[in-house]
Amino acid sequence: MTEEQTEVKKALGRTSATEREPITSDKFAFWLSNEIIVNPFDIVAVKQVNQPGEEDSDTFGLVTNLEHRTDAPNHLANFISSNFGETDEEPNTNRQGTTVAFANVLSNSDDIYMPVPSEKIVHFAEPDDIQKALGTDLLIKERKKDAIPAGLIKMSNGASTVAYLDKRYVLGPESAHVNISGISGLATKTSYAMFLLQSILQTTEDKEDIAVIILNVKQADLLQVDKRGPELKPEQKAMWEAMGLEPKPFENVRYLLPRGPSGGPNSYQPIPSIYSTYAYDLPGTVDKLDLLFSNVADSSGTIEGIYAEIASGIQGNESDFANVQSWEQLLEFLRIKMQDKGRWRGLFAGSSLGMFRRHLRRAVQTRQTGIFVGSRARNEKLLRNELINIKGGNTYVIDIAKLADDEQTLVFGDILRTIYSVKAEDLEERTEETDVPGKIIIFVDELNKYAPTGSGSPITQQVLDVAERGRSLGVILISAQQFMSAVHPRVTGNSASKIIGRTGSSEVNAPDYRFLDQDIRGAVTRLTKGELLISHAIYRQPVKIIFPMPAYEQEQH
Repeated sequence: MTEEQTEVKKALGRTSATEREPITSDKFAFWLSNEIIVNPFDIVAVKQVNQPGEEDSDTFGLVTNLEHRTDAPNHLANFISSNFGETDEEPNTNRQGTTVAFANVLSNSDDIYMPVPSEKIVHFAEPDDIQKALGTDLLIKERKKDAIPAGLIKMSNGASTVAYLDKRYVLGPESAHVNISGISGLATKTSYAMFLLQSILQTTEDKEDIAVIILNVKQADLLQVDKRGPELKPEQKAMWEAMGLEPKPFENVRYLLPRGPSGGPNSYQPIPSIYSTYAYDLPGTVDKLDLLFSNVADSSGTIEGIYAEIASGIQGNESDFANVQSWEQLLEFLRIKMQDKGRWRGLFAGSSLGMFRRHLRRAVQTRQTGIFVGSRARNEKLLRNELINIKGGNTYVIDIAKLADDEQTLVFGDILRTIYSVKAEDLEERTEETDVPGKIIIFVDELNKYAPTGSGSPITQQVLDVAERGRSLGVILISAQQFMSAVHPRVTGNSASKIIGRTGSSEVNAPDYRFLDQDIRGAVTRLTKGELLISHAIYRQPVKIIFPMPAYEQEQH
């Protein structure tokens, strides 16, 4: 397209270079014509040079900031020109001014990254141009099966197009994992995660090769995901349709709810009509005692040594542990060992055993919600046993909303450890006749609870294992939290896609957001509900998207 043809489109203005502010290979500025509206995150196009004899190439830019400039030397001059501050009078001197937009270079259609010449016409990028700008044009043309709709890019001129993620950088093998952050409520983190899961499932050819595990952490938010919600508004339906997706609830859902004090489920209302109850007895938990103590400081390694001895003794059927088959019996065993002069006192001081016993008693007796039992009833499951037989094409919703913090840690760690072993080992306990799903996606909110910055606890190590090695096994983590800075940087650093909702200025200036341009960080603080910023492995710059609300039944708080 020639520059003359370009002018047929609505021209926004022309590129502008000055002595002090040159155009570079990474950035350019352009002044705006009168009555033109441009906003941060708009994507624009401008003609660029090409090889001799070749048609001009196109350079695409992401608008990051706008400034209004005049010929006034300073603000005092403007004050004086208004008759020394008379606001109800027209200024004596009409200043010459214009609005200048600044853009970061996204890409060039022919991979030419010479600085854009000055005085070139700038216009809004067309929908097809936006795909070129993001590097997703070949993805949707040649590898459509790998294109995951992630939302809609909507421009200030009303034009819109689909923002796609490359599946190879979400589910592997190139890279994987998605992390979502933003202020609670405004960022709509859970809604977006559930939309993205639907998008992944609906665009996957072999749905039987994917299983999804969802942790319900807030009231009954995710306990009705298999039920169709109220009719969506037309504009919401239109967004689903624009992305080639169907607004529908999740299919083949299994609910796993924690046992409560009375034996029934310890969950918020409404409780799913069909569910299984899970609980923890000692034999089924002894290899996970480290997870139960994740929130206990253990700088000396004493606690680690004690629960290692207990696990070894019970699992090895040592004579000392012949009568230790319940939590009560274990607590009594530890009481006796505190006074014993035998091998245990040689290994651990009585005070250390006492401290361990106090923490254990508080977790499984004093503060427990009913999830710890002396022995499991026939209808009470071990999570490990349920997840060992995980089946592709199914979605598992595991409720932890009403559990205490250390119980939540145990359950989440149990899930990660089990799934990791299912994918990494050929487990003889698996009785499901179908193959282990090729991809297992785990969604968890409030990740900062389990993998906080600076932590080296057993649960954090488990999360790090998934973040750093899960991709090669097909274990994918979709995680969310209010503040990215509160999560271990090795987790967020291994997430190839970062989704950011509205975030406070103090948080967005933390080192974790260094991958964002300073101007973009400022814009993040102004995002509204339903607006998110996507940073994806194949994008040179982040883009702003909107997305539709889920179609399943959602509990109103």
